Amino acid sequence: MPFSDLPLDQLRRYRPAVPEPADFDRFWRATLDRAAATPVLCDVRPEPTGLRLVDTWDVTYAGFDGEPVRAWYTRPAGVDGPLPAVVEYAGYGRGRGLPGERLTWPVAGYAHLLMDNRGQGGWYARGDTPDPHGGPGGPTIATRGILNPDDYYYRRLITDAVRAVDAVRALPGVDATRVVAAGNSQGGGLALAVAGLVDDLAAVLVTAPFACHILRAVQLTDASPYGEIARYLAVDREVEAAVRHTLAHVDGVAFARRATAPAHFGIGLRDDVCPPSTGFAAYNQYGAAGGRPVPPLREMHTYPYNGHEGGEAVHVRRQRSWLEAVLRRADAPVRT
Repeated sequence: MPFSDLPLDQLRRYRPAVPEPADFDRFWRATLDRAAATPVLCDVRPEPTGLRLVDTWDVTYAGFDGEPVRAWYTRPAGVDGPLPAVVEYAGYGRGRGLPGERLTWPVAGYAHLLMDNRGQGGWYARGDTPDPHGGPGGPTIATRGILNPDDYYYRRLITDAVRAVDAVRALPGVDATRVVAAGNSQGGGLALAVAGLVDDLAAVLVTAPFACHILRAVQLTDASPYGEIARYLAVDREVEAAVRHTLAHVDGVAFARRATAPAHFGIGLRDDVCPPSTGFAAYNQYGAAGGRPVPPLREMHTYPYNGHEGGEAVHVRRQRSWLEAVLRRADAPVRT
């Protein structure tokens, strides 16, 4: 697609006043406290894959409301010591797929937890986690329960994502002080949400993030998932205020403002699924809350001729190099 958002020089300065509901922090604190009342690990069993260089386990952990969420836990074979862990969140419509589909991080020497998306899967990769909730709203994932923050689908999925961090820290062979949240598209939005809700992550890797500056995105693109919200409002014309109120509770800009971990971003400037200005709105306000004298380390890579696919393997290579440097810096002795 042709470039249709703001020019890059304006994107670098774009800091919109995305509104936050007054109960934003209270809403999420109550939601996560309720989830934390259930022990996180439910079941961990070896998964035979026939792959000789990695070992994989089928993990079930307690997510939103204590409900079971599936994940694949994979690590380099024959490595016993505690490893830094990457918790990866999948894109819209994807499930966790089959074991062995995503091996970049374990073959790079990391423990890796790939979270299943409740109620998704079947479009691009198989899913194994149901979403047993309804609530007033539309028929699609992005509009499920959208008339009330308590009922909204992304309240549940974001809670699952936070609990995935708790789960990986409870698994054997993980250095709990070096946990990284990572994702692309919907997964990038989940990684941002986790960064705003978990204050001791080692790093965050965010690519083409969904659910940032959501109301602007709904105005700019008809592509799903944002187009699903617009199509719902085109049918139910009198619920816009309720939808705005709900979406404000899950907007990635609000989470980004509260984040404290070093962050690495990537955005394709021709992205018509998650418009570049919406991702920059989060990046430019990353770590801005709390009046910190030293903001968290952050880095942005843009791909002028790419859309939602972004930098693909080139970007992953940059993520790996950056993450290795961040973790080395964190391990360096403090000089006095």
